[in-house]
Amino acid sequence: MHTKNMDETDPLEALASLPTIAHPTLSPDGRDVAFYYDTTGCNELHVLDTETGEYERWSDGDVPRNARWFLRWDADGDRVFFHRDDGGDEQNDIYALSRDGTVESVVELDGQATLQDVSADGETLLVNTNKDGQMNVYRYDRPADEFSKLTDYERAARNPLFSPSDDRIAYATNETDDFDNLDVYVANADGSEPRNLDLGEVGAESFPVAWSSGGDGHGNGGEDGTERGDPDGNSTHLLVIDNTPDLGRAGIVTFEDTSAGAGVGVGADAGTDIDTDGDATVTWYGDGEFEESAVAFLPDDRFLALRTRDAQTVPVVYDVASGDGRELDVPAGVTTVGHPGRRGVSIDENRLLLQHTSPTSRPELLAYDLETDMFETLLEAEYGPFAPDEFADAEYITVRSDGVPETPAAAVDHEPTTELEIGALLYDSGERPSPLVVNPHGGPRARDEKSFNLYTQVLVQQGFSVLQVNYRGSTGRGREFVEHLLDDWGGAEQGDVATAAEHVLETREWLDPDRVVVFGGSYGGYSAYWQAVQYPDLYDAAIAWIGLTDLEEQYETTMPHYRTELMEKYLGTPAENPDLYEERSPITHADNLAAPLLMVHGVNDSRVPVSQARLFRDELESLGYETSPAGSIEYRELGEEGHASTDQRQQLRTFELLADFLERRVGEAR
Repeated sequence: MHTKNMDETDPLEALASLPTIAHPTLSPDGRDVAFYYDTTGCNELHVLDTETGEYERWSDGDVPRNARWFLRWDADGDRVFFHRDDGGDEQNDIYALSRDGTVESVVELDGQATLQDVSADGETLLVNTNKDGQMNVYRYDRPADEFSKLTDYERAARNPLFSPSDDRIAYATNETDDFDNLDVYVANADGSEPRNLDLGEVGAESFPVAWSSGGDGHGNGGEDGTERGDPDGNSTHLLVIDNTPDLGRAGIVTFEDTSAGAGVGVGADAGTDIDTDGDATVTWYGDGEFEESAVAFLPDDRFLALRTRDAQTVPVVYDVASGDGRELDVPAGVTTVGHPGRRGVSIDENRLLLQHTSPTSRPELLAYDLETDMFETLLEAEYGPFAPDEFADAEYITVRSDGVPETPAAAVDHEPTTELEIGALLYDSGERPSPLVVNPHGGPRARDEKSFNLYTQVLVQQGFSVLQVNYRGSTGRGREFVEHLLDDWGGAEQGDVATAAEHVLETREWLDPDRVVVFGGSYGGYSAYWQAVQYPDLYDAAIAWIGLTDLEEQYETTMPHYRTELMEKYLGTPAENPDLYEERSPITHADNLAAPLLMVHGVNDSRVPVSQARLFRDELESLGYETSPAGSIEYRELGEEGHASTDQRQQLRTFELLADFLERRVGEAR
């Protein structure tokens, strides 16, 4: 899609103005879907009727400009909770918006607060907050206006969920000495008597997803008050995720009420004791061929999982009793769900709420009928002046990498390590010859998929082909693939990125090897800095957006849960590994920079503080590099913005910075 000469249309503004759906969430009765939508040019909260397909706007400038954080319904379905911060700083407070447009402040705390669950009567909220330092679980009693701390762990405690009767909670944390470990805990509703379920081996990760009572799928019984699939009503189920066998798997933990007699077992592989008292068992699902993650219980003793295959995501429905699973008949691309609440994703007994996208199709909301295996589009994507076939599609490719590319390393020499098959997506701009943007993803625990990516299409519109690399450490390939990045930031994973770039430059003769740019945000911004100082011979320009440059300073200034769950998990502490922190910091090797560099950073960033950019700029200037539109460095801080933004005007500002820099420094295809 190269449409720079669109008649009377600014293509960057047209792309930035495309309305985008975010965080679709079902109401407790399944009738309504709350979601963010920016049809007016600003982010607003909308609610869609699943029967009629009609939607209305509830908010009027009350919600954040940036649609980063998810939504939750109140128990009565008359209000929607949302998270609001100050200029993108992610120090969220919790608000509620009613159907009549009334906005109410619900929880205001120092630090970051995220609403995780709402009790069945709507009177109690489970909140994750770092107001006392580390991210822990808190309980807010709304009628009494009382806030109490339920967990007090040194490592982050995450994703607390009420049981169907609200008398217990489940959450995940780690009390072992193995930083890679994550366990599922169940405790009383007041946080007392926490119990580690010990679902997997030490070093693996387990996570709670959803509760259900008797397989009803909603955690609150059937429509007539009974509990489908559990006539005796004496068992409760917890849907979980675990990666002990390497690839992620879905499981169901069944808690028996021994005082009521024999309970109801579930699944094809039931009977594995997870408690010496014998009152809980776990059942695992799937054949282990693909990475899978559980999503939600469904009516009639089923649950939904998402399966990762290459760079696509496919929904799978499992029958609880038999263990049989079937992929849903959805278009190629990435099909996911919003942020399931107590309702899960079931509109009614047979229909599911799904969201679908592909490289050439923007996100849409679907209602999928499990009986007919057909779906209807509840909310179609808008394309403005574009047609879907004008967007660039993604070619999935693989390349073998041992972490050491042919391009010489200027900063740190590495020995070859485990050779792995690295997946990547290549977008062809259609220009001949075409300059190339190498675009490593953030995270680092994330991946690029065959979904619609606005930044990618902006780059393609400017005439640049784009390469996205799922380097070692990316998700979707299992636990072992992720763990290759431990203790090795700036190591083999950066070699994977450079090796993939070399591969496409060698095998696609239409790419211009003299105009190669590296661009990334967050950990991708760290990668852009690192690629520029580690492999300067490969790149003709670099763009680092909200990236890390000084790892020790990042450790000291980021939020506490990022310090432990990201920095310490991957690198240890600066006191434990001072040489590694120094060696793998781009600022240590700043004098290797040999290409024009654009640095972009939000001033309100709490994940990667703006000091990361300022320190690198100052170091470069001390080495004699010039900061100016014609110098070696171009520097821009973004006001009223934190760790990126979905706001249309703020995105347009970033698009224009990228396009201007690329046109001046690299130029369009000749």
